[in-house]
Amino acid sequence: MGNESHSRNSSQPTWMGVRDAIHTRILRRDYGPGARLPRDEELAGEFGCARTTVQRAMRDLQDRGLIERRRKGGTWVRHHPLTRATFEIPVIRQEVEEKGCTYGYQLVHQAVAMPPLEVQANFGNWPTEPMLQVQALHLADHRPYMYEDRWLCLQTVPALGTVDLSRQSANEWLVHHQHYDRCDLRLYAHKVTAHEAGLMGVASAEAVLVLERTTWIESRLITSVRTLTRPDYQLLATT
Repeated sequence: MGNESHSRNSSQPTWMGVRDAIHTRILRRDYGPGARLPRDEELAGEFGCARTTVQRAMRDLQDRGLIERRRKGGTWVRHHPLTRATFEIPVIRQEVEEKGCTYGYQLVHQAVAMPPLEVQANFGNWPTEPMLQVQALHLADHRPYMYEDRWLCLQTVPALGTVDLSRQSANEWLVHHQHYDRCDLRLYAHKVTAHEAGLMGVASAEAVLVLERTTWIESRLITSVRTLTRPDYQLLATT
């Protein structure tokens, strides 16, 4: 993730930029263990962003076990930060651009339909209902980079029904607008079908890495996506 300028004369930072700035202050001990952080309104004024942007950043820092928040009681740096395994959903556009490549995006298919049984298996006890299916191709330097087959629950995220997904990917919209508190993730190898091979520009039956992810908010389903990567794709995790 790149650093963002927080000048009032620049564009407003994202919640990730605010989070990273506060995280850096914690690491530098500008906010030491047990220190009370400024109020959300004060931070919003400092960074030149909305209060909701600060609140989203704080939720993520709390999820990471770095801070503790109490309603109407303020926010503190934990004396003993928790060690937790975390997974951050990337914005594919940013991932491509950070590699020094030109990003491209193509909407392949969009329709409301009933998810197939193999997709419904990811939903647990969530009731079976029609959902928005979005199939899209992400490009790097005009070459296929990732192909995603996504199912979106409009009951949980109704605003997505008005988004022009031919211009902005569901991946990027969700990362910037929809908080989640649970992520079920599976990684596995898959031999692509002839149709998938044509989309990805690889040989038929070639093995690729698949990232299959289902996210939830307060036990409500948000989305389930199956992402195919190029054979040379590498997944890096840091702690």
